[in-house]
Amino acid sequence: MYKPKMMINSQLVNSDTNEVLNVYCPVTNEIIGTIPKGSANDAHKALIAADKASKSWAKLSALARAQYIKELVKVMEDNKEHLAQILSKEHGKIISEALGEVEGSIGFLNYAIESSRRIEGDLINSEIQNETGIIERVPYGVTVGILAWNFPLALMARKIGNALVTGNTMVVKPPTETPLTVMTFGEMVSKTNLPKGVLNFVSGSGNEVGSKLVSDPLTKLVTLTGSTGAGRLLYKQAAENITVLRLELGGKAPFIVMEDANIDKAVEAAFISRFENCGQICTCNERMYIHEKIYDEFTDKLTKRISSIRVGDSFDPNSTMGPKVNKAEIEKLNQMINQASIDGMKILYDGKNEKYVPSLLKQYPNGNWFFPTLIEVNDNNNILMHEETFGPVLPILKIKSFDEALEYANDCDYGLSAYIFTNNYKNIMRITRELEFGEVYVNRRNGELLNGFHNGFKLSGVGGEDGKHGLQAYLQKKVVYLNYDI
Repeated sequence: MYKPKMMINSQLVNSDTNEVLNVYCPVTNEIIGTIPKGSANDAHKALIAADKASKSWAKLSALARAQYIKELVKVMEDNKEHLAQILSKEHGKIISEALGEVEGSIGFLNYAIESSRRIEGDLINSEIQNETGIIERVPYGVTVGILAWNFPLALMARKIGNALVTGNTMVVKPPTETPLTVMTFGEMVSKTNLPKGVLNFVSGSGNEVGSKLVSDPLTKLVTLTGSTGAGRLLYKQAAENITVLRLELGGKAPFIVMEDANIDKAVEAAFISRFENCGQICTCNERMYIHEKIYDEFTDKLTKRISSIRVGDSFDPNSTMGPKVNKAEIEKLNQMINQASIDGMKILYDGKNEKYVPSLLKQYPNGNWFFPTLIEVNDNNNILMHEETFGPVLPILKIKSFDEALEYANDCDYGLSAYIFTNNYKNIMRITRELEFGEVYVNRRNGELLNGFHNGFKLSGVGGEDGKHGLQAYLQKKVVYLNYDI
């Protein structure tokens, strides 16, 4: 049983009520650990600690702050296998994907370290004689990082690295579904030389802990990765204090394949970009638009590729996809498929009919199993083409032209990521101007770069993460008019 404590002001503590929340393994639905059920008071204590540490932390040079982040990298590197095992147990992702997440987390922290030399301001010419204008980038102070359950460790690293190197302090709230890896890392951080209060970890419900962290006047900036519904709620909670928000929310990525595309390459990218992490990625391939001239060949090859998936225990070397994170997610997918059937659809492939499935269900009857499903829809009004599935269900629609694909792709409330496979240069250039998504993959699978920018349009969020633009999101501008006419 994992029983990590909260970390406030470098001290490991339980909730002030001593209550706990259970954490379940998606493979067996057995309790594998507990976390403190933090209260609003616990959240406020963490914010006080972060506020107290804020001024002295901001006074350090960025290079000095980077040295402390190097300690966090070493902690993660030294405990890579241990953290991956916890992550795999609590989330259900196969162990190779869990190890990949730890490696990715190290990458985020290292990028922040490298960025310590990239925090720059500007000089501006003044109309006034003997005067220079200085635009300095300064930290906000106390920041809050609220994490989604699909990549808890990576999302934590993505936020704390940039927040800390730019001179902010941070309070991290892990997701209640998958908190153990983040909270265990928090315990490890308490043993480093990181100054007290600079980084804090508070667990608990969004209704109590999350609400307090967002609405407290000590909080100056909140960065959330989560659902669009959560983003709407944060807007309301942050309104009283005009707290700055950076929100990466839901997505409904279109995947367009034109008649001139490299079909084999597109099939592989479509496969990985949908079924990696059991489809629980905000930038996943969520809906496909395939040109009629290649539709049959493409669907045949994609069906064959999907049939290679073996759903199973996260630690089984034969498993290529783990379970969904909880039963509620499975119920949501079943309801969407039922509605899609009413809207008009045909199942092209259903993974639950594979021969290995009965033995899996016999061995793990309580697992959160959902099997890969490929569905042909009749038109773009089908529920599967508009609402985020966040699971291994892939709808596909035959299209006649690039203009039709573009129109259907943009007919969506979300605007996080999109994909297109084509060798038509004109269409690619039109995509850069006309596709209403913040992140576009041309002729390749998903996976943003550390030095890129992860940014959503429309209901997919505001602000963004990664690269120099993500780094600058943790800094506010101060303008100084320096007059030396004595």
